Amino acid sequence: MKPKIYWILAAALGLVLVVQQLPAVQGIDVKQAQSMVSAQGALLLDVREPAEYAAIHAPNAKLVSLGEVGLRLKELDAYKDKPVAVICRSGRRSAKAVAILQEAGFTQVSNVQGGMQAWEQAGLEVIKQ
Repeated sequence: MKPKIYWILAAALGLVLVVQQLPAVQGIDVKQAQSMVSAQGALLLDVREPAEYAAIHAPNAKLVSLGEVGLRLKELDAYKDKPVAVICRSGRRSAKAVAILQEAGFTQVSNVQGGMQAWEQAGLEVIKQ
């Protein structure tokens, strides 16, 4: 029985060490994101699918679906050292995209917490079709 406990403890410790090595994903709320875009000229990067974007999106948001972020880094290169606010529907996909961008050397990337759901609920401007 004791060897099993040691393996569990070793696995848990290993997981803690791995998590500590992951880059931190900075989260911002939708009003902070809107302010970053309007005041600082930040890129608002929407990582949802094209149909989701077509249905509703924030003004001036650039669509690059999560599955394409790693493939389209060259398009985003101008923002490598500039503010980027990444948004999706709820904040999960955008957190993954933030990690991809950080790994690629982007230095000022933030996850928009609550995503487009929070954006719309906050009464911020949206484009609907």
